[in-house]
Amino acid sequence: DELIPILRGLQQVYATPKVRDAILKLVERDVSAKSRSDRGREGLSYWCILVLAAVRLGCNLNYDKLHDLAENHRTLRSIMEIGDFDETHFSWKRIRDNVCLLQPATIENISQLIVSEGHKLLPDAVQKMRADSFVVETNIHYPTDSSLIVDGIRKIIELSEPLAKSRGLSGWRQHAQLLKIVKSVARQIARIAAKKGPNYAERLKTEYVKLLKKSGRVLGRAQELLAKLKSHTPAQVVGENVGSELLELTRLETFITRTQQVREVARRRVIQGEKVPNNEKLFSLFEHHTQLYKRGKAGEPVQFGRLVLVVEDAAGFLTQHRLLKRTESDRDVAARSY
Repeated sequence: DELIPILRGLQQVYATPKVRDAILKLVERDVSAKSRSDRGREGLSYWCILVLAAVRLGCNLNYDKLHDLAENHRTLRSIMEIGDFDETHFSWKRIRDNVCLLQPATIENISQLIVSEGHKLLPDAVQKMRADSFVVETNIHYPTDSSLIVDGIRKIIELSEPLAKSRGLSGWRQHAQLLKIVKSVARQIARIAAKKGPNYAERLKTEYVKLLKKSGRVLGRAQELLAKLKSHTPAQVVGENVGSELLELTRLETFITRTQQVREVARRRVIQGEKVPNNEKLFSLFEHHTQLYKRGKAGEPVQFGRLVLVVEDAAGFLTQHRLLKRTESDRDVAARSY
């Protein structure tokens, strides 16, 4: 069970006051930096937060599973300093709100403290190292050019319509119909791609021309709207409304840029028959950092996410980890790390 080594490691940390206190000070810095101990609802002790965070990350649990373990796992509750007859209960929200306070830099510092303590017990472990990489998958649907264009147009319309309405600008009264037209062409493309058949490439190209034309009209309206909104800010928009509108304008500009990129890739790939390199593609408009990997794994010929390189010593401690750039390979980075 992957939970047992984590709990055993937490026991070792608890039994080493110097390391334990240093870690709890890091946790305190994140949890109590902007709060008062004599105000608000009951939280969690720093040690409980550390235990729950370690279990969640070490076992890759969601908060429902973590909540269930915190309520029912006797050994875990003992590590959290909760006895067999203690009826302390934790709500799902209470666990999430406290664990989420830990920042990535804090987790990195905690990891370094634990690895340093481990090397005191096994000093020869650092003499042998190995590096490996794996794909951390992003939460996206399977990307196709047509589905990405629909995603972009949908978000552009969602952002443009309220902005135009708040300023009394025209052009977005039939926003639902505009999206419906684009979706209809995209569904036809999906049917052709699924069935193929005679003249498959030509029929697909014809529908993509329609999709680029329809989406281009919406994109043009959005660009005009963005230019008008950027040119002046009315005096009646004050206070928090100004910040909120600027944020929406930034989001609109971002989705316009990403949708243009997706449309350009579709034009080059489908209309012109060009082979577009992966580093020029977008695989998600929302998780725009996503990359495609073909690592030849059984059952997972294609993975969408980002590559993470980890360096492990002879004792199994992860001494380094690094999120690779979209254009980097683990072989080159591992050589530089050594």
